[in-house]
Amino acid sequence: MKSYRKELWFLIPGRMGFVNITSEVKEALRESGIREGLALVNAMHITASVFINDDEDGLHHDYARWLEQLAPHAPLNAYEHNRTGEDNGDAHLKRQVMGREVVVAVTDGKLDFGPWEQIFYGEFDGGRKKRVLIKIIGE
Repeated sequence: MKSYRKELWFLIPGRMGFVNITSEVKEALRESGIREGLALVNAMHITASVFINDDEDGLHHDYARWLEQLAPHAPLNAYEHNRTGEDNGDAHLKRQVMGREVVVAVTDGKLDFGPWEQIFYGEFDGGRKKRVLIKIIGE
């Protein structure tokens, strides 16, 4: 069995944003030479997410609106976490809802997706560099 590891780095200027990283994951799979196995893609920061869904602008707008309704950024004093001097209590909750990682089967050297599936990086506390780990294992 082989394994391959690659990091992606992001600096999202706003508080929240979504980036389609499917092409970067496909490139990592190509670089790995693995034909059968699993690809793990996970956010390496507790206020960011990796998830799978459709690449459709309306859906991304709906996500942003829904997440802000679930865990609004303000008022800052609504979150116990913010009493530590931070202002990102909402981002931790948004990450919990959207998830930390995805695992995709690798079949015949390709990501084994269902219809319309794409991989996204979700940022909920932007303005600083954060990374995503791609770990591919198989043969």
